[in-house]
Amino acid sequence: MRIKKALILAAGESTRLHPLTFTRPKPMLKVANKPMLEIIVGLLREVGIKEIVMLVGYKKDKIIEYFKSGESFGVNIEYISQKDRKGTAHAVFCTRDLIQEPFLCLNGDVIFEKKLLEGLLREYEERKDNLMTVTETENPQNFGVVKVEKGRVKAIIEKPRKPESNLINAGIYIFKPEIYDAINKTEKSDRGEYELTDSILKLNYTYIYKFEGFWSDVGKPWDLLTVNEEILKNTKKHIAKRVKIEENVIIRDNVRVGEGTRILPGTVIEGPADIGKDCKIGPCAYIRKGSSIGDNCHIGNSVEVKCSVILDNTNVPHLSYVGDSVIGEGCNLGAGTNIANLRFDDAVVRMDVKGNLEKSGRRKLGCIMGDDVKTGINVSIMPGKKIEPGSRISPGEIYGINED
Repeated sequence: MRIKKALILAAGESTRLHPLTFTRPKPMLKVANKPMLEIIVGLLREVGIKEIVMLVGYKKDKIIEYFKSGESFGVNIEYISQKDRKGTAHAVFCTRDLIQEPFLCLNGDVIFEKKLLEGLLREYEERKDNLMTVTETENPQNFGVVKVEKGRVKAIIEKPRKPESNLINAGIYIFKPEIYDAINKTEKSDRGEYELTDSILKLNYTYIYKFEGFWSDVGKPWDLLTVNEEILKNTKKHIAKRVKIEENVIIRDNVRVGEGTRILPGTVIEGPADIGKDCKIGPCAYIRKGSSIGDNCHIGNSVEVKCSVILDNTNVPHLSYVGDSVIGEGCNLGAGTNIANLRFDDAVVRMDVKGNLEKSGRRKLGCIMGDDVKTGINVSIMPGKKIEPGSRISPGEIYGINED
């Protein structure tokens, strides 16, 4: 039987991605000007899976309002609400009345290449059994490490201090309906939740499908920058019909520019980059490769944007620098606002994640700014800082100067 249905788990809040998830569910965070969830839906459609069940919960209205029935995205979407979030196994169990055939199951916060799904579906055609996608990573201690025996899952060790291998659970599966019986037999974990990985170990067999290629779990704020850059690599040059490009503008390599955008004199845009609809760029702006700028944004006079994600309705109008940062919706940066992305000591930038300073693994990392933030003139923001939605930063302030 060919796999016809997919379940996308999109109910969680993800406090690790605050301040961005204060105002939207994690799967609706944008990379390359598309919500992650839209990218996943597009990949499913491309491999022929058009019947989708979305498990929603936190700020679910934002997901339902965006996708509706799924018709405009070429798929059919049904929604199940997880009222009490009791873990990933409980999430899957909520769909037992809607899905009674083998189905593809995946998290709504993983981004990967289409060839992953193609390979997984081929593997299922051969096995006709439960499958878990695994992949290798340089930091297995942050994931569930998988022990394999004769091509099957033997054990899953969550976030081990000393991993025995770098083979991890990629959060993409094919399950037969027997998964529901396995969930019924699953007890609460030490965290007080019903874990899908515990249920998988109760199945008779779960084979592995090993994927070698791009895969990323967006678990930390800086992961958005990595995924944004990777998605932009596939950008094809496209300048919409109603784009006005004025004199002395330079557009290099693969750049997408949306309808109604105006690019003023002296502006340089290096691809790959994505600029949304109804934007005003310039004069003399410099958009460097790896950047995506949302709809109705103003990137103004002598502003430089480097390897950053700027969401819709945000203005950076004068004499500012934005490097390796994520800037929320509806923000306004006062003239001369500069976001530093490199420490004086050249060390890896650290960022607060749920009260702990964590190494980002990035030598250059600016700030993660929530929605509706406003800065005064001549504000400086130190590397690796988070700024909560609605914040106001006074003129001349050096934000985060006394923090590590």
